Amino acid sequence: MLKNAYMITSWYLLSMAILAIHTGKITKDMYERIGKEVNWETNPPPGVIFHTGSFDESGDICVTEIWESAEDWNNFANGRLKPTMEKNNVPVPKTQIFQVHTINALPGLDKYKVR
Repeated sequence: MLKNAYMITSWYLLSMAILAIHTGKITKDMYERIGKEVNWETNPPPGVIFHTGSFDESGDICVTEIWESAEDWNNFANGRLKPTMEKNNVPVPKTQIFQVHTINALPGLDKYKVR
């Protein structure tokens, strides 16, 4: 259970959270197009805690996310994200999943909250 938007109070929850890192040949235009169609910001999928997208010097994507569980991530990926990517001929990125050991959400995070 979350104590507030920043502090996890249950080690059980913490042990269930995952970090997903996605990398691949996805451009900014592809990312924006998929984001609009999947409607991530106004209709966030169950279980998502944090999402950030960035691009390296060659324009390739790196997305980092924290999810409540691998099951939540898989439900979103298979139910909404991958079908939209396939429909738009966007390559599926390489995904790595790690069990979260620690989450530190610091006060500066407030200015990035979706409102």
